[in-house]
Order: sequence, then structure tokens, then C-alpha cells
Amino acid sequence: MNYSDKKKPTKPTFRFLSGYVDYIQSQGEYVFAQKTAKEQLGCSDDAIRIAANRLINKKRIIKLRYAFYLIIPLEYQTLGAPPPSWYIDALMNQYHHQPYYIGLLSAAALHGAGHQQPQVFQVITNKPLRSITIGRSKINFIVKKNLQKIMSTKIKTQTGYMDVSTPESTAFDLVHYVAHAGYLNNIATVLAELVEKINPNKLLIAAKNEEMPIIQRTGYLLAKYTVYTNSAQNVTKPLLKWLKNQNTHPILLRSDKGLNKNTPKDQKWQIYENEVVEADL
Repeated sequence: MNYSDKKKPTKPTFRFLSGYVDYIQSQGEYVFAQKTAKEQLGCSDDAIRIAANRLINKKRIIKLRYAFYLIIPLEYQTLGAPPPSWYIDALMNQYHHQPYYIGLLSAAALHGAGHQQPQVFQVITNKPLRSITIGRSKINFIVKKNLQKIMSTKIKTQTGYMDVSTPESTAFDLVHYVAHAGYLNNIATVLAELVEKINPNKLLIAAKNEEMPIIQRTGYLLAKYTVYTNSAQNVTKPLLKWLKNQNTHPILLRSDKGLNKNTPKDQKWQIYENEVVEADL
């Protein structure tokens, strides 16, 4: 018998939503849209919603967004849902259709920097989105206008891959979004751990997509509060050399706090040290 004569595998048919859920989970997928389920089962939107509510009550699925569901494997039913890394890529690409990357403290933790696990999963995107709580996880969305210029990398997850800011871009984002990063003391602590993963040349490349005050503050914090690591000073050398040829002016370390005549100034980074930063090292 020729290969062309062999029977092709038939596409499964489903009578119940539960069967469809079991099938897509068996294929390594953990999210589905109401529209797709409706097409597979050949029923109405109301029928799908009723069936979905039954599965929600059984803790088999949970609603991520309107008409978009997450499957809960048995081992995660006590926690309420699998971790965001399982579904964030599908949520952003299949539902919101927005570019994104995992950033800030969440990215730092993924790069091995963060002696404390962040309480929220932080996602950078280009348009505002409501925060979402799924099971015991909370996802916060932070807007960045020049998102597509920021360097990111793909990290493998249980269900595929997700986009994560590089260590270099993470460093600048921590300083840019100081409130989301736990303010200067926490930022200095995280940078002291992250610096081992930072490439000096990539740091300079990443800097060219940032505002000058953010570059100055980040360089200052890396140089001053990561001195306990062997690579700390080397990391900032190319950045400092480049900065000397730029049009910079003195800025405040903490932008929302004033200074007085006795406020010290770091000449290399042109920073008024109007805040005493204490890294938890």
C-alpha cells in the first residue's frame, strides 16, 4: 500500500466541553477561547457559557478574560491555577494581541536576582490593561511606549516560551519604574544580585533606548551599590565612557525629593545624592 493510501488521522469530535478541555490539555495547551470551543462543539454561545460555568465550579477551568479560559491541571486545583508563566504568552498573543515582555522584579527573579520572590507577576506592554488575579497569582501590566526597542529574550516555560527583558534592560526598567520596583533600597539590593548577569557592552546598547536621567541613575546605582561583586565596576565602564560624550546635566537621585547646600554630588554620574540608599546585601 502506498503512503498516500494510508488513512489520515481523523480530527476528534466532541460532544461536551469537558472532552474538548481534556483533549487540548493532552496536546500541551492550557488556554482556549469561547469562540474556538463553540466551533469545535457546534453549539451556541449560551451553551458554551453554561458548560464553562459548570467546569469553573468544578475547578477544572478558570476565566482569564471575557470568553477566554485557562485549564487547571489536577495538581494546581488547590492553588486555583498554574503559574502565570504557563499562560502569559497565550494571553498576550492570542487574546490581547499586544507585544509584551516579563519585566522588573519578575524578570530579575527569572535571571536569578531576587532573594525575595516578587508578590506580583509584572508584565510590560504598550497599552493599559487591567490587573488580573488568577488563583493565588496577581498580574500587573505596566505601560512602556518604546516597548519594541527594548531588548528581550525568550525563556522556556512548561507550555512553550515567554518574552523576558534581558538583564541589561531589566536594570534600566527597575530604575525607570521605581515605585513598581520597591523604591531605591530594594532596587539597589536587586541590582547587586543582577550585576553578575549584566554584559557591559549590552548595557551600553540598552542605554541608548532610555532617557538620560534613567541612564545616569542606573549607572550610579550599579557602580556604587554593587561594589561587593567582582564585576560591578567593569560593568559600567563602557557606559560611563559613552556618557562623558553626551549632553548631560546634574540630576537628583530621588526626583521627588529636594536638596540643600550640603547635598553631596557624584561627579562621574552627575547625580545629587539626595537620598541615602541602603542595599540589603
